Amino acid sequence: MKLIIVESPTKAKTIAKFLDKNYLVESSFGHIRDLPKSDLGVEVENNFKPKYVIPTKAKKVVSRLKELSSKSDTVILASDEDREGEAIAWHLKEALKLNDNAQRITFHEITKSAILKALETPRTINQDLVDAQQARRILDRLVGYELSPFLWKKVAKGLSAGRVQSVAVRLIVEREREIQNFKNEEYWQISALLKKEDADLLKNKKASSDNSDNQNDSSEFKADLYKINNKVVNKLTIKNETEASFIFNNLEAATYSVKKIEKKELHKNPPAPFTTSTLQQTANRLLGFSAKKTMTIAQKLYEGLPIKGKGQVGLITYMRTDAVNLSEYFLNSAREYINGSLGKEYLTASARHFKNKSKNAQEAHEAVRPTDIFCHPDSLKDVVEKDYYRLYKLIWQRALASQLPEAIFDATVVEIDAKNNSEHNYLFQASGQTMRFPGFLKIYPEKNTDSELPLLKEGEKVLCSKINKEQHFTKPPARYSDAGLVKELEKHGIGRPSTYAPTIATIIERNYINRDDDKRLKPTDIAFTVIDLLVKHFAKIVNYEFTAAMEDNLDHIALGEKKWQPIISDFYQDFHQNLTTKYEEVKRTDIVPEEKTEEICEKCQSPMIIKTGRYGKFLACSNFPECRNIKSLEKKERPQAETEKIKALEEKYAGEICEKCGKPMSVKIGRFGPFLGCSDYPKCKNIKNINDQDFPDITCPLCQQGKIVQKRSRRGVFYACNRYPDCKNAYWARPNGEKCSECGSLMIEDKNKGIICSNKECEKK
Repeated sequence: MKLIIVESPTKAKTIAKFLDKNYLVESSFGHIRDLPKSDLGVEVENNFKPKYVIPTKAKKVVSRLKELSSKSDTVILASDEDREGEAIAWHLKEALKLNDNAQRITFHEITKSAILKALETPRTINQDLVDAQQARRILDRLVGYELSPFLWKKVAKGLSAGRVQSVAVRLIVEREREIQNFKNEEYWQISALLKKEDADLLKNKKASSDNSDNQNDSSEFKADLYKINNKVVNKLTIKNETEASFIFNNLEAATYSVKKIEKKELHKNPPAPFTTSTLQQTANRLLGFSAKKTMTIAQKLYEGLPIKGKGQVGLITYMRTDAVNLSEYFLNSAREYINGSLGKEYLTASARHFKNKSKNAQEAHEAVRPTDIFCHPDSLKDVVEKDYYRLYKLIWQRALASQLPEAIFDATVVEIDAKNNSEHNYLFQASGQTMRFPGFLKIYPEKNTDSELPLLKEGEKVLCSKINKEQHFTKPPARYSDAGLVKELEKHGIGRPSTYAPTIATIIERNYINRDDDKRLKPTDIAFTVIDLLVKHFAKIVNYEFTAAMEDNLDHIALGEKKWQPIISDFYQDFHQNLTTKYEEVKRTDIVPEEKTEEICEKCQSPMIIKTGRYGKFLACSNFPECRNIKSLEKKERPQAETEKIKALEEKYAGEICEKCGKPMSVKIGRFGPFLGCSDYPKCKNIKNINDQDFPDITCPLCQQGKIVQKRSRRGVFYACNRYPDCKNAYWARPNGEKCSECGSLMIEDKNKGIICSNKECEKK
């Protein structure tokens, strides 16, 4: 028997269907060894030797894999081809005590041909890649485990610092400060609505048969003020209404004629196929996916989805890559598809090859592409979940578009002279373009660029039907979207494809960043405090160039050009010495000074002060630790409607008694809205959720005693029995109160599938 070990059960299931009964494919469920959570786990004095342990959750898996490997003739380690995958393979070899005969295979896609080819060409574990992963892990552990306690002592408990995460937070904080310090400026724009002088005659006249400029007969078009006295009008040229009105009055009495027409042919090349970075950016821009969501879905598409009639199918190639290369197999398949489905006019003379921009991209790696170009997205539309279909379609379109011809446009720029009796000369400009040949745009989604102008001739007079003057104000830079932050991190050389999504997810989870109403990244109050502290006292940790240089060092380690211990040693000596010094130098009151208030503690009558915690500023009793009274700090008055709602809730729950201590319950406001909390807090920390007003009264079908109520967790809203933990019945979608006619379970409102049965084994809709 030959035992193949991969990271995930889904990947194992997809691979198993390609192999005969001599192979057994098992999953390690990710990493089976890691540094311990309870201590540093790095022997600093012993050349930074890591102390790996097998986590409790992995012990059963390791025992099973040991048993299977002892019975196998050959053990084949088939984890992903990047540094993390190589480290997983190495840890498996060490933990299972495999000899040097253990084989290592890698592949870019989970298809039968790729798996069989990999099995024919096994190799040994690449220790350089393993060392690069170990170096990153140890660096991050040293920073996190030594700097985080410093933040606990000097700022607030529960804070954390990370080598890459802190730099990402700094970028977001600095952008927010740009927004806060931005001073808008007034400016005015002037445009004219023009039409051909003989417009009425043109309406009934056919276009000339010798027309070759692709302009239409539409008589009216818009032109923008382009020059005043031969000087180009820029955004801030017209500063106020007085200046705008002066120009407006001059233009009202002007006569307009075509001064110059310039025509040219524009060619637009298709974009390169996706790398990890461009996939995350484009999915965020076009689909609204966060970086984490994009990578989660892409992982599923890579490992395989169940397709009716085909079993488990890997739909895309490996999604963590810097490369834009495409295999000859794919290029030939794409050309065959184009010729058969789109026609010869869409077939280029030869396959198009793209040059890798990333200096770290390996030529052997591929871009993210579909494993089978003949698997059209429409064939999956009703087979897989909507978001899986949408991301697969985007990847399919981008990969195929990269092999299509350029799009061709006819572009026209017209200059309109506006003459009046004043000494000022005004020139307007109008532009338009029409698509002559769609090329790659036939497949790949982009905004419609058609904007046609009427047939015009130089010297021809035109009529002005309206002059528009519009007031504007300059706007501050926008907050980073996921796409924008990934692009900025990539520009600075911070992080690598595998780290972008987890970095964003981590800084949100640790409350340094929230999403605003537009899903953009906004720093919390504590983020400003922590970043200011790090910039002032630990400049290297949040220095863009230093962090990028460290990434380069990790790349050198992966290529076997440097050893990992000296790089960590050079970093750690300065870092640790500076940290030791700062423990003595930095005072907490300098970082987060306590602010006095006029409010009095209702429990001990001492003054209340403003303190800073992990979740921002709050009111605390100055008589701490004798009195531990704390209160939320209201930054602004609540809207009238919200105040009335809270007042109504207070009246509704006025007689509510805490079932744990017998004290009255009171309405409180938390991060997720109103809830009931014991008035004897912090002695009693009992809380209860307040249901939606529209939520139906549902008796728990499992225990027949409790009520189903709305609850919240870090993962979002869910619905569960209010007798928890005695009853653990829960639903991740909103029950509507009705019962399934097939099995009697509650019906739930799934946002993707509509109203369905909550029983997973029942398919009632």
